[in-house]
Amino acid sequence: MAKDKKKAGNKAAVKAAKAAKQEKKSGKKDKKLASKVQEIDSDAEDVDLDAVLAQYAKDQEQYHAITEVASEPPAARTSATIIASPANENELFLFGGEYFNGATAKFFNDLLVYNIKRDSWMKVTSPNSPLPRSGHAWCRGANTKDIYLFGGEFSSPKQGTFYHYNDFWKLDPTNREWTRVEGKSKAPGPPARSGHRMVGYKQYIILFGGFQDTSATTKYLNDLWVYDCVNFVWHTPKLQAARAVPDARSSFTLLPNDQGAVIYGGYSRVKTVASGKQQQGGKGKKGGGGGPANRMVLKPKVHDDTWYLRITPPDSDAAVATLPTVSWEKRKKPANAPNPSRAGATMAYHKGRGVMFGGVHDVEDSEEAIDSEFFNQAFVWNIERNRYMPLGLRRPKTNANKKAAQQANVSRRARGKADEEELLANLKALEMKAGAAATTSDSDDEIPQKIEEVEEIERPEKPRIYEFPHPRFNAALTVQGDNLYIYGGTYEKGDREFTFDELWSVNLNHLDGVIEIFKRDLEDWQGSDDEPDSSDNDDEDDDDDDDSADDDEDGTSTAPTSTMDSPTPATPVKAEEDLGPEDEISALTDTLPHPRPFESLRDFYARTSEPWQILVLDELSVRGAAGSKSPKEIKKMGFERAEAKWWDCREEIRALEDEQEEAGIGEVVSLAEKESGGGAGRRR
Repeated sequence: MAKDKKKAGNKAAVKAAKAAKQEKKSGKKDKKLASKVQEIDSDAEDVDLDAVLAQYAKDQEQYHAITEVASEPPAARTSATIIASPANENELFLFGGEYFNGATAKFFNDLLVYNIKRDSWMKVTSPNSPLPRSGHAWCRGANTKDIYLFGGEFSSPKQGTFYHYNDFWKLDPTNREWTRVEGKSKAPGPPARSGHRMVGYKQYIILFGGFQDTSATTKYLNDLWVYDCVNFVWHTPKLQAARAVPDARSSFTLLPNDQGAVIYGGYSRVKTVASGKQQQGGKGKKGGGGGPANRMVLKPKVHDDTWYLRITPPDSDAAVATLPTVSWEKRKKPANAPNPSRAGATMAYHKGRGVMFGGVHDVEDSEEAIDSEFFNQAFVWNIERNRYMPLGLRRPKTNANKKAAQQANVSRRARGKADEEELLANLKALEMKAGAAATTSDSDDEIPQKIEEVEEIERPEKPRIYEFPHPRFNAALTVQGDNLYIYGGTYEKGDREFTFDELWSVNLNHLDGVIEIFKRDLEDWQGSDDEPDSSDNDDEDDDDDDDSADDDEDGTSTAPTSTMDSPTPATPVKAEEDLGPEDEISALTDTLPHPRPFESLRDFYARTSEPWQILVLDELSVRGAAGSKSPKEIKKMGFERAEAKWWDCREEIRALEDEQEEAGIGEVVSLAEKESGGGAGRRR
């Protein structure tokens, strides 16, 4: 027995010794990782970024569950991503980004949630979330309410060493849970990159472009990847060898389309031959003749081309799962595109349109000097008609105009009520035509509920300005409801780089100014500051804005311009690269009903509901499915058509409204149109 106890005691001692040895070994490993973090802080040339990121991951394990706590607005950063929650119309998500103060760069991996209705921020911590990064891309899953994220970059504080990610993540917007997505097959996914773009289409996530930076060289990409959210697999579509594809690029626009996606613009650096004169500063500033031989250099290129990416899903009845058919189609250059072309002009999708803001245009005189012009203008790009229109803000009306507008609204509501009564009477005839078995009650509930949702979300009163925020590039944009949100961005003056720490919102329907959600000024620049502070420029810009505001006697205001043409839409000029019959067509010249000036979406639908529902019924009849939809479904489909048309005409109707207000006309109503009830095909 004593022997057994001694034996057991020896085993316990050995076990304790092993545990102590393991703990000592683990402690050495932690110290080693900590030393790596110190190394990266000192910006040693041989920094092991893998070890540093491993330490970040280890630190993250301290969070044993997903927590959400009240937070201040996000710290200043650029190259972050912001997106409207697909699960809650009152939430925005912001993730990642980097901040450079002139000496060192800091990267973020915090997930921040902004509640629009409560005007509050929450910070989410999780034991499993992507590591710090910037230049990543994310998008909403088209057939789910999840958010997908891929790639991005990380660097040492002094940006001497870079690391690019090739990880793929899914975020559940309801419970804030991150999940690392691993494909079912052994086929590899996209290689590491940043500056790429993603968009959701049906059951697919589309990824294109970006770049890889190794400090010594930068490689731009034009590879296309498609992720199947149902079969959980990445694949590279087979493209026709004879068809052209977009050039390699990053920081472009990728927006959804009914048949896939559409690409516009972007930035890259391309090889070009530099003469000896160019190498010596141009114009012979550093001596004349006898310069060195020509050599290849990389010159910046701002792309202004547009491409369709058409995706045809596989036959759902096929016995074996097949891949979708994918093809590129080049479009002609958009009409009235921003001029000059600009890099870093970001865009958000809204109701079949892209909303663009900001950007920078570089004039490179030589390899040693670059003169840049920054913009704070906004444009709307109608994707289907491939046409740009400037987006201007409207100043408050005077008291006299307000009274006239109130009287017009009263009479408009009265007409709307009469139109609704007429609508309900016509609705019964429509139901009989559709072969409906039962009629619905004559109540206000018959108008689709979505109409009630177009009202602006109530919020506490906040500062409002009547010009777009300070010029910048690489601002983060998203649209929730009908409100555009502009976060952050960068501005440069001389050797100094300004990162904006602010969030703004613009109601795309009313355009009644820009609301300042939060704004903080930063004074921690540690780099060279040879140029005067930008506040001088700000004052000049303010003076210019005041002058332009005084000139706008019609109550409208547009963003300050420098080299841009007048915001009045110009006559489209045919580009040399026109590739087909995509001639510009006004939204007001087709045979469909279209809104009148000063007419809300609700009034427009109440007035034109019958023609839209007849159109839906005719289309169902052509497909042999006239009896497959209930009256409620037909009304919903009719409203969706009316809403799409209302936004399609929005910019042109707004221009007519401005013209009428300038002429002192509050509203124009045609009695013939009122009696006919449609007004289809009539140009206003």
